[in-house]
Parts: sequence; C-alpha cells; structure tokens
Amino acid sequence: MIRFHLITLFPEACEAYLSASILGRARTNKKISVNYESPRTYVTNRWGKVDERPYGGGPGMVMTALPVVKAVKKSLGRRKGEKAIIWFSPSGKQFTNKDADLLGKYDEVAFVCGRYEGIDERAKKIVATMGTLKTYAVGEAVYTGGEVPALAMIDAITRRIPGVLGKDESVEERRVAAPDVYTRPEVIEWEGKKYKVPPVLKTGDHKKIDEFRAKKLKGK
Repeated sequence: MIRFHLITLFPEACEAYLSASILGRARTNKKISVNYESPRTYVTNRWGKVDERPYGGGPGMVMTALPVVKAVKKSLGRRKGEKAIIWFSPSGKQFTNKDADLLGKYDEVAFVCGRYEGIDERAKKIVATMGTLKTYAVGEAVYTGGEVPALAMIDAITRRIPGVLGKDESVEERRVAAPDVYTRPEVIEWEGKKYKVPPVLKTGDHKKIDEFRAKKLKGK
C-alpha cells in the first residue's frame, strides 16, 4: 500500500475527488491511503496566520517555512520505507507517465501544496532532509494552489498500481489506444444526419484495429 500525504490548508477541496470512483475503491481495498496535514496546525500566533509579506517586496503573501516543515515531518513520521516529497513549481520537471510509474514504487509520497505567492524557500531545503525531494510542474498553467496538481498525480500513480483497474491493459499507455472511442449503438441519428462507427472496429481483426488506432494517434 502506498501512503499519500497532502500538506494542504484545504483538505475539503481534495477529499471529494479522492473518495470517488476508482480512487475511492483503491482506498477501500487498501491499495492506497490518503492523509491530510495542515500547516495551520503548527502556527504559533493566535490568529492561525500561515503567511507573511515577502522580503524584498512584491505582490501577495508567502507561506512561512516552519509550519510547512512541521506538517511534512508529522506526516512522514518515523516509519521505515522509501519516502518521496513532492514540491510544485511552474519551472519544475513536467510530470509524465514514467514519473507516475517511478513514484508508485515509494512507500510514502507527501505532496506539499502551496498557496498565495508560494512557500518560503527554506522549507524546501529542510524537507529535503526527510526523503527524496522531487520538484514537478503539472502542465504549463499556473494554479491557485498545489491541490489540483497533487490530485492529478495521485490519480496517475494510483491507476498504475496492480489490481486498481482490474486489468493491466486498462492502463491506456500500456496498449494501443486512440483519442477517438466508440460504443453502442452502431448508428446515431441526429437532426437528419447519421453518425456511424468506423467499420474496422466491428471486424474483430485486432491487428487491423491496432493499425487503425496507431494511425489515429499519429494524426493521420
């Protein structure tokens, strides 16, 4: 079982997605576990404030280092095993299916979900002493926080765990898959026009079907 830890101020923004469908079943079947730890738990001010103005000036606020560090330490605890800590940055390595396979080999993966203008860089240096630190970007867009990229990564990692999808060939990247898919009925009529399933998909000839899908992948 892989233990996923989300260091986040907004666990409620993650739980609905991580409890539904395939991910929810993976949790029920003990393929993965999901835990949350809020940096707000570790602030020392009476307002629960987790951010401060940036040194050097600039817009917005920056999350303070120590609450994040303490949340990561609490999440990973003293358990033995391989641990990865995921830091998000638009300049980080673009997350890929190969990265998902690699991260699936860890015992514990902690996702540090920043907010505002980011997290004090010193937190990154400190948490790097607690496990293998990896910095990723998920797509080229900039998000409000790290929760959306973390959910995408957990989804990609989980569906590659043996037994999660039922059949290994359900993982699209391990078979010939096309961007276009079809199901019943064979003919759909809409506003006087008929839309049909490509004939090759009804032949049962898997070689020809794979060739058809391969051409679709290449955009031919």
